[in-house]
Amino acid sequence: MIEILKILFSMPFLLYSCYSDLESRRVSNKVWKSMLAAGSVFVLYELFTGGISHLMPLVLSGVLVFTVVYILFQLGAFGGGDAKGLIVLSILFPTYPVFKISGEIYPLLGLPPVGLFTFTVLGNALLLTTLVPLGMFCYNLLHFSPEMVRKPLYMFIGYRTEISSLKHKKHLGLLEKFELDETGTLKRGLARAGLNFDADQKPELEEYLKKGLIGKDIWVTPGLPFMLSLTAGFITAVILGDLIFYTVMRFITG
Repeated sequence: MIEILKILFSMPFLLYSCYSDLESRRVSNKVWKSMLAAGSVFVLYELFTGGISHLMPLVLSGVLVFTVVYILFQLGAFGGGDAKGLIVLSILFPTYPVFKISGEIYPLLGLPPVGLFTFTVLGNALLLTTLVPLGMFCYNLLHFSPEMVRKPLYMFIGYRTEISSLKHKKHLGLLEKFELDETGTLKRGLARAGLNFDADQKPELEEYLKKGLIGKDIWVTPGLPFMLSLTAGFITAVILGDLIFYTVMRFITG
């Protein structure tokens, strides 16, 4: 029963973090501090009822997740809000949550061999994120234009939008970089990391458009909030289990 309560308790914080990440690409530290403070009731209860048998997994989960997440954060794999969210989850869920509803035992795919729930959440999130390029490609097929034939790989990582509309959009990066050479020829190439669009770039692009050097549409890539993936990873980990482990085992066993 306590596992269900912890899951229900966590969901509002995760959903709010998704909203905040979508709006500003930031999640306030207050969200995770509040989640940890209020969730400490569960931690203390489990320590009181489980004693040393709960303390050891708690320490192991907290230390391992903190170490891995800190390294990934330093490498720029994800933001500080994502890292703090995972650390809080590692404290609230030091062991994999198993519960029964209407005769069904969750997770439905069974427990993974490594019972660190937070790592399963992260793994599921990364796996689900790989579906984004496929979704982007499908979106581009529905909004197909002849220009896309020239840059087919761009269809997996971005989409085309009008230069005039850029000022109304947030959290976009330019997929293309433009440079004028000495002869006045405009050279364009892939901006590998995605150039953040700012107010200084729009007049420059509009000038290129007036001169006929570029079309009215350019390639942009959206800044995807990873909290959406983490929340989806949390839900799938609770209901289904470890998607990566299950996929690998299905592949091995045929």
